[in-house]
Amino acid sequence: MNLVVDVGNTLIKMAIFDNKVLVYKKIDVKSDFDKNIEFILEEFPSINRAALSVVGGFSEKSKQKLNRHFNVFEITSQIKTPFVNDYATPLSLGVDRIALVSAAIGHYPKKNTLIIDVGTCITYDFLNTEGHYKGGSISPGINMRYKALHTFTEKLPLLDANTPNTILGNSTQTSIHSGVIFGVTLEIDGVISHYKQDFKDLTVILTGGNAHFLRDRLKNSIFANSNFLLEGLNYLLEYNH
Repeated sequence: MNLVVDVGNTLIKMAIFDNKVLVYKKIDVKSDFDKNIEFILEEFPSINRAALSVVGGFSEKSKQKLNRHFNVFEITSQIKTPFVNDYATPLSLGVDRIALVSAAIGHYPKKNTLIIDVGTCITYDFLNTEGHYKGGSISPGINMRYKALHTFTEKLPLLDANTPNTILGNSTQTSIHSGVIFGVTLEIDGVISHYKQDFKDLTVILTGGNAHFLRDRLKNSIFANSNFLLEGLNYLLEYNH
């Protein structure tokens, strides 16, 4: 069994894989990390390897706790990958994007694949049929857009994400919801359509915390998989082992 630990900006995702099958997943705040690790140690004693991916802050004490109990493989931009990295600045490529592309080549080998991760940021990553990662783009995520409207104006309120019934907002709140949600969905549909003009038989994966929130609002055909990054981290652990 493998343990996968994905440390984000605010949350930690922990998953356990048995022969590439996800058997357990926990998403929690960082302060509950020790408690969750103790539970995993008790319930899954056969785990012997762990993959660690750190995007946000992660204390040295927590790292040491993992290393005491598991053979830990930390995902960095310098590890061996199952794809050819054509990024102009490969050492600056985030470990989360490396994991997503690895999952893509594991699930959809020899296909043109666009992976869209809708989280704090919206990232687009493209892998071609020859297994070359070509890059992509980064834009603000849903919550970031709501926060930006509130932070950089005098009077606009900070709202929680909500799906508008129509693009025509008839109040300040509904106008904000329309601008953010329709802005994101039209952006994603536009990016997908642009890639489809250049690449045949494009496979599109939608993942991240807001994937299922957006899935039914997109016009293009997609595969929604909220566990895609975790699967990619497990793939990298197996690949480097």
